[in-house]
Amino acid sequence: MPRRTEFAMPNPVRITGRSSSITNSFVNGIIPVIWPSQAQVEEALSVLGMDTTVCAYCGNEASEWDHFRPLVVGQKPTGIISEIHNLVPACGKCNQSKGNKNWRDWMLGSARLSPTTKGVPDVGERVARLEAFEQWGTPTRVDFEALVGADLWAEHWRNHRAILDLMQQAELTAETIRRRIADAHSPVEPPVPISPS
Repeated sequence: MPRRTEFAMPNPVRITGRSSSITNSFVNGIIPVIWPSQAQVEEALSVLGMDTTVCAYCGNEASEWDHFRPLVVGQKPTGIISEIHNLVPACGKCNQSKGNKNWRDWMLGSARLSPTTKGVPDVGERVARLEAFEQWGTPTRVDFEALVGADLWAEHWRNHRAILDLMQQAELTAETIRRRIADAHSPVEPPVPISPS
């Protein structure tokens, strides 16, 4: 017998709901990327207690490497860059759920798809391995403004603000469009049958 699945409508999308993606792009677009050697990758996996590359957070198959410490906090860069001391293997679901949250708070918290929420049985062991990873090496921090100058840095963030403001205006336009479409296509109640008297 075929398995029944629950029906669920996709979540409505708001243009302004993508603002964190824009901020992440403004940071990821400028941070240095330092490629590790194979020996550094193997050392990182050893510190994480892995014989095979799996998600450091839940143990499922890894599909990517996650920035362990956030690159962005409060819509501003932390100064941490992309390098092996700040990258752990992760599955896409954990990486998306974690976002820019502190790894420990997220793992042990009630966020949707966090290891604790998913009921990962060895979450305590995983936390201990990630603590060891955290102690393994100090990530590089860059003072971007000091390196590029206050004027160029301010221009970068003015561009960021302009895009977010435009997204806000676009959301207002989209809301008007949604309302007009809904008004034009509101479901009409079927006529009530009249019984003969």
